[in-house]
Amino acid sequence: MRKLLILAAVLFTTMAIDGTLGALEPPKAKKVQHELEKHGQVRVDNYYWLKDRKNPEVMAYLKAENAYAEAALKHTESFQASLFEEMKGRIKQDDSTVPFRYGPYYYYITYRKGKEYPVYARKKGSLAAPEEVLLDVNEVAKGKAFCQVRFPAIRPDHRMIAYAVDTGGRRFFDIYFKDLGTGKLYADKIEKTSGNMTWANDNRTLFYVRQNPDTLRWERVLAHELGRLKDQEVYFEADETFEVQVSKANTEKFVFIRSGSTLSTEYRLLDADKPSAAPRIFQARQPKLEYDIEDGGDKFYVLNNDGAKNFKVSVCKRGATGKEAWKDLVPHRDDTLVEYIDVFENWLVLKERKDAQGSFHVFDRATGKDSRITFDEAAYMTDLGENFEYRTDTLRVTYESLTTPDSVYDVDLKTGAKTLMKRQEVLGSFKPEDYQAERLWFAARDGEMVPVSIVYRKSIDLESGKNPTYVYSYGSYGYSSDPYFSSVRLSLLDRGFICAIPHIRGGSELGRRWYEDGKLLKKKNTFHDFIDATRYLVDRGYTSPEHLYAEGGSAGGLLMGAVANMAPELYKGILAGVPFVDVVTTMLDPDIPLTTGEYDEWGNPNVKEYYDYMLSYSPYDNVEKKAYPNLLITTGLNDSQVQYWEPAKWAAKLRAMKTDKNLLLLKTDMDTGHGGKSGRFESLKLTALEYAFMLDLEGIKK
Repeated sequence: MRKLLILAAVLFTTMAIDGTLGALEPPKAKKVQHELEKHGQVRVDNYYWLKDRKNPEVMAYLKAENAYAEAALKHTESFQASLFEEMKGRIKQDDSTVPFRYGPYYYYITYRKGKEYPVYARKKGSLAAPEEVLLDVNEVAKGKAFCQVRFPAIRPDHRMIAYAVDTGGRRFFDIYFKDLGTGKLYADKIEKTSGNMTWANDNRTLFYVRQNPDTLRWERVLAHELGRLKDQEVYFEADETFEVQVSKANTEKFVFIRSGSTLSTEYRLLDADKPSAAPRIFQARQPKLEYDIEDGGDKFYVLNNDGAKNFKVSVCKRGATGKEAWKDLVPHRDDTLVEYIDVFENWLVLKERKDAQGSFHVFDRATGKDSRITFDEAAYMTDLGENFEYRTDTLRVTYESLTTPDSVYDVDLKTGAKTLMKRQEVLGSFKPEDYQAERLWFAARDGEMVPVSIVYRKSIDLESGKNPTYVYSYGSYGYSSDPYFSSVRLSLLDRGFICAIPHIRGGSELGRRWYEDGKLLKKKNTFHDFIDATRYLVDRGYTSPEHLYAEGGSAGGLLMGAVANMAPELYKGILAGVPFVDVVTTMLDPDIPLTTGEYDEWGNPNVKEYYDYMLSYSPYDNVEKKAYPNLLITTGLNDSQVQYWEPAKWAAKLRAMKTDKNLLLLKTDMDTGHGGKSGRFESLKLTALEYAFMLDLEGIKK
């Protein structure tokens, strides 16, 4: 190993003076033949050995790749630094979120100038009251390369918080308890949890979820009573295709235990006033029955897909909760997806999506009268904000678009009037009117009309055919790729880029059908839509393959891998973040994370039909001897969702087979996991590197 590292150190300091790689040779991973047999077919994986993180040669290889990537981009270091400062300079450092009311307090998050992490705080009774700091994450993060602390769980009496800390990036959280009166930590500490937790009403019991240490499946709900050494197991989910989580009703009368797989759900109810009582099933799981529940005081509201692909809303009494007791309240609509619901004392709120656009459908619970909360831009995203008060006539929503920064509105549910509480300040010269956003529609290869949102600076020549263009999407799990605002994106727009978000199948932009048409045996629609969206932009004269760049992360990294194999000639560069690229091998291994619980998403390769189909698009399995675009692949050694070896193996195989002289860079962060750096500003350094990679290829040096 020592010889390997010394060799790497020598090789990666021999760049040519002009900033090119010159004669520098990239790392070449050794080949160790490993045979994988399934359905009578043998696949040879020469880089299977990279799975062994305890092997010194594996670490040496990753470090050699890092050194090579650093050398390849050495000439952009000053540009990266200026991009970082540019991005950081748009962010107001001394800033706070809009406080939300919960009980007698207003809670909020504040940021201090020059600090990387949030401070969780509150004020009692009035926003003019003195600030009380609940937790300064900057103090928790001292001396740690990675630190993630979610907003604390507030005890019902508001005198204590439970907070979860991950310092490894693998999403194992340790839970601590802080007395808000004294500021002291309790001796109680719960190690290696998922971080999902909620309080019972006795102010002593915290329900939390623990994951399997190997597969990381959220599988157990436990109850921790303050001062008691041993925690009680409340529920164990035995089905390996299901995961559990806990939450609390807005009424605070129930703790919900939700068991869910991709296509089935089961809820259990716990009386929040009686934490030691046994949970009871709301509706037993059934194949392809998905539902979510909210407590409405005298009844439950049930969002469900029973005979309703796009979901409907039903109601039932508290005493009889089985499906046979559900009565439809808001019927199914073919053109409208109900994404989720929230319930208040006087109001029922539905988050809906129609024609790739979200809105809110509001019902007066007493009269049944309905109204809608919409916005005017052609393409935007909106969601519910923090709504912790059950007895309220005010709804907090968030809003943003490709040209409008993050905004928070309070909506008077009686009148529909919106009050803008805050719009994120973007420092510098940003003016929304300098940019144009559009929602376009194009015909995919099978005739399906697919939306794509684009944004660009009005000063560019839109039809020059030479505009550098950045295309991003995700396209899996039904997650929609919404047209969000990004102050970071301005660094591309202000240098003449068009930025596009194709709303491809596999998301839910056009309802549940859109999701189902991009999964399982229809997964290739996702890749085809992205490629066809890119070609559409070229055909309109916006850009050309010499100026096109694509990016996706995680399952979006799978998209990038598939696109690189299917249409490499279409892109100058591709950026793949934490990419899920070794689909077949991973989905055949039930002992690693995200396998058994995802058979309904990708298919079970133990079934030959699914095996054959997955093998036909799996990026790693379909690398060929041909030219590929310039590639920047990033990952984290501690990634809990996509293991580091997938991108490492992919990079190694690409190096051995590609016939071009384009850049292929693999950068592994040795301290982080799936989400990258944890700091508010530190995370921008990777973005600056990615942008420098694209801009340098485009010939833009500043």
